[in-house]
Amino acid sequence: MTQGGIPVVLMGLGEIGQAIARAAVVRPDLRIVAAVDPDPSRAGRLLPALLGVAAPEVTVARRLADVAATATGGVVLHATQSRFEAVLPDIEEAVRAGLHVVSTCEELAWPWLEHDEAAGALDRLCHEKNVAVLGTGVNPGFVLDRLAATLAQVAGEVRHVRGVRVVDVSSRRAALQRKVGAGLSEEEFHAAAERGEIGHVGLAESAAMVAEACIGVDEYEVDEEILPLLAEEDADEPVRLRQGQVAGIHHQVRVFVEGREVVKLELTIAVGAPEPRDELVLDADPPIRLVIPGGVPGDAATANAVVNAVPALIELRGLVSVLDLPAGR
Repeated sequence: MTQGGIPVVLMGLGEIGQAIARAAVVRPDLRIVAAVDPDPSRAGRLLPALLGVAAPEVTVARRLADVAATATGGVVLHATQSRFEAVLPDIEEAVRAGLHVVSTCEELAWPWLEHDEAAGALDRLCHEKNVAVLGTGVNPGFVLDRLAATLAQVAGEVRHVRGVRVVDVSSRRAALQRKVGAGLSEEEFHAAAERGEIGHVGLAESAAMVAEACIGVDEYEVDEEILPLLAEEDADEPVRLRQGQVAGIHHQVRVFVEGREVVKLELTIAVGAPEPRDELVLDADPPIRLVIPGGVPGDAATANAVVNAVPALIELRGLVSVLDLPAGR
């Protein structure tokens, strides 16, 4: 470990980025040396003032190029966008600067599904610069993929994996409520879904990871469906909804091998969603069923997943996935 801790650059200081920053501050093996966010409401501010907790007195920069040299041999904790193509310029810039990257970008959790060629190029760049890049979080990154792969370690042949995650979004951040269309009309929901603005990015990536890690296949078809869940009655708290408005989503991804379903992941995120939980069922020898009542808390778990990955990541090289991380912290 670098003397004084592994150098860390925080990149992206929205709600999740700030949660990551707070998780990093209390880690004695990490040393925050810089922070980056182009948003004018955050750039130029001192990190402690932005976070509201004790933190290194670094000023939030607008560009990584302005601070990359302060983190030689270190890691960028990246929390900006969900799409691989949108974050790729940031990731490449960090890699070219000789920095490892842990990102919350959901498509980066298993980029080989939709961006195989670009992922291969990024992997080669990482090896050239002797660093590693990882996409992680709670979902994708743990509850519906890595956890399933861990359970498969104690089973014989796995014939089918079903994963269910139910999240009551009532008390979650407003950005997540908007992401699932809460308060939209059904017509507005479908229009937003067509534009790619509604739904949970990364569920297909989780399903592909499960298919390869648990079922052991690398050729398969992925089918994805996103449906609105409508409010059955008016409500003013905790979120104002009128009967018939969208309360959330039911997002389903199924993986088929030669016409046979081998993976089915179901994600329900809605205001007042009943029985919040994470559930995994492996049709295997022996069969395995795991239920986490209430589910793993999303934002805190994502922040912890990012910072906990750092010590292992700096020992890896290339574009990697959570399946390459050791068990435990």
